[in-house]
Amino acid sequence: MQLRTPNPWSVAILALAVGVGLGAGTALVRSAATPWQVGDFRPHAAAADAAGPRAETPETVHAFGTISTGATGSHEFTIRNAGLKPLTLTKGATSCTCTISDFDRSEGGDPDAAKVVPPGGLTKVNVQWKGKGGGGPFRQQATIFTNDPRRPEIVFVVEGLVVPTWKAVPEAVVFSRLSATTGDRATVRIYTFGAAPPAAAKASIDHPQAAQFFSLAAAGMAAAEFAAEPGATGGLNLAVEIKPGLPLGPLRQTISVSFRMPDPVTLELPLEGVVAGDLALAGGAWDSSSQVLSLGTVSGKTGLRTQLFLTAKGPHRDAVRPVVREVVPDSLQVDIGESKPVGTGGVVRTPLTIVVPPGSRPANNLCSEQAPPGRIVLDTGHPDTPTLTIRVCIAIGP
Repeated sequence: MQLRTPNPWSVAILALAVGVGLGAGTALVRSAATPWQVGDFRPHAAAADAAGPRAETPETVHAFGTISTGATGSHEFTIRNAGLKPLTLTKGATSCTCTISDFDRSEGGDPDAAKVVPPGGLTKVNVQWKGKGGGGPFRQQATIFTNDPRRPEIVFVVEGLVVPTWKAVPEAVVFSRLSATTGDRATVRIYTFGAAPPAAAKASIDHPQAAQFFSLAAAGMAAAEFAAEPGATGGLNLAVEIKPGLPLGPLRQTISVSFRMPDPVTLELPLEGVVAGDLALAGGAWDSSSQVLSLGTVSGKTGLRTQLFLTAKGPHRDAVRPVVREVVPDSLQVDIGESKPVGTGGVVRTPLTIVVPPGSRPANNLCSEQAPPGRIVLDTGHPDTPTLTIRVCIAIGP
């Protein structure tokens, strides 16, 4: 019997029919064993969600506007439970200056406890924040976690602009040419950015003889003056007067200005300068920037010797004949040499030899908070600067 080779087309058609049959059968078995789903949607899960809690919020972003530096702002967001089961809310993370309040109304009074909103009910979430920095845009946010599977967390955002409570122009009162015999004056403009202009303004300074050497006056600024500063709602003009007679040397004080806006506000302004006059000091151990005689740590066994020069100029230079009135620590010795004119005679110079004798008692006057500076007090004979105090930074060891 002769074998016949099957026709290729017949083989292909048969294979296609068998493959289609097997594929359809496999798909039928898998569909019967696996519940129907499209993406993440399950018909039986959707029915469960409809019967569960459902969080709805009319807004999640609030444009607050402006807030002053240091002031506290707040806004109430609303969450409604549109579901059929209780909605549970818990606090999440907040940005650095933002806090969530009103959760303490839940049972037990614990501010960190979860809050339960019944079906159809609503609650308000109070978000608070502080204005920080020198000004500019801000964005604060607070997160609430929920048991709503469709919305497991809600992020509330508050946006706005931080404006300074006050601004001083200039930021510090600096007297670059302060004379002991004539004094000086300066004016500071203080712009304010509160809901009301400043009232009941008072200015003071921490100098121990403030009444004798300083005069301060704060007066309200006219509307035309503060209108030049963007955002300003008021202002003060601070007049600072330094009277003659301050001791020679560096001047570092703090001016405090208090007013109401309507809440009380106190600002501090540094006052700096160097009081100059007809008298001046020079020498290897003299620190002209700090106006101190810097001797450092000295051995009580070997002691120390250094020299200062007191120079006098002006019409009273020949009247300067210094005499030692006081020294601290008391082991210091000050030897005053002969006053002599320098050059053409416009300046008179007096040498001062500072000695720490060997065997001196220990002392600590290193010009720190724990060890205040020592001093050498001279009666000068100058009519405008009759007394000169030289600050001394020194520690005498064993």
